[in-house]
Amino acid sequence: VQLVMESGGGLVQPGGSLRLSCAAAGNIFKIYAMGWYRQAPGKQRELVATLTSGSDTDYADSVKGRFTVSRDNAKNTMYLQMNSLKPEDTATYYCYIEGSGTVRRGEYWGQGTQVTVSS
Repeated sequence: VQLVMESGGGLVQPGGSLRLSCAAAGNIFKIYAMGWYRQAPGKQRELVATLTSGSDTDYADSVKGRFTVSRDNAKNTMYLQMNSLKPEDTATYYCYIEGSGTVRRGEYWGQGTQVTVSS
């Protein structure tokens, strides 16, 4: 059973925007922290953004000022708004949710969504 589901990836031109979504299944109803990682072919996984239960955010230097992480508590969903996209942002993006509910407290991951920035 997939407890974390991502959507919103795709192909976009440089300078364009995309919004990724990360939804927690109903089994997870207490969230402690959330975040996004990305991994490009041949590169190490990179932490992109984090969001705590207290709404504190942190970003990788490479995306500061361009990406914004946010959360809709009513929908148990996190978003990553990506603006001014660059070819180097091309990667598979993964979200994680540290949460608990009918499942034990743990870190749950999405399946990944591909973002390609190319003209």
